[in-house]
Amino acid sequence: MPTIREVLNKIRWTFPEGLNGVEVVIVHRGVPGDTKVIRGEEIKDVAPRAIICEDAVIPYHRVLCIRKGEEILWRRPH
Repeated sequence: MPTIREVLNKIRWTFPEGLNGVEVVIVHRGVPGDTKVIRGEEIKDVAPRAIICEDAVIPYHRVLCIRKGEEILWRRPH
């Protein structure tokens, strides 16, 4: 199974729209459902250990899934 970073970089560099339209669902304690959606447009860099956004650094262990529309591109194994 490809890593989160590999999936995001493939999307970023393969598709003309890059990460636009992609959603990364993360664990975010303290909000309803303990999850938060990060839009691809918010992602500034895909670093070796984390996703870098304008106002946050999200470690990969917090990522639950990556989706584009209804399609799941990556999901954390159970």
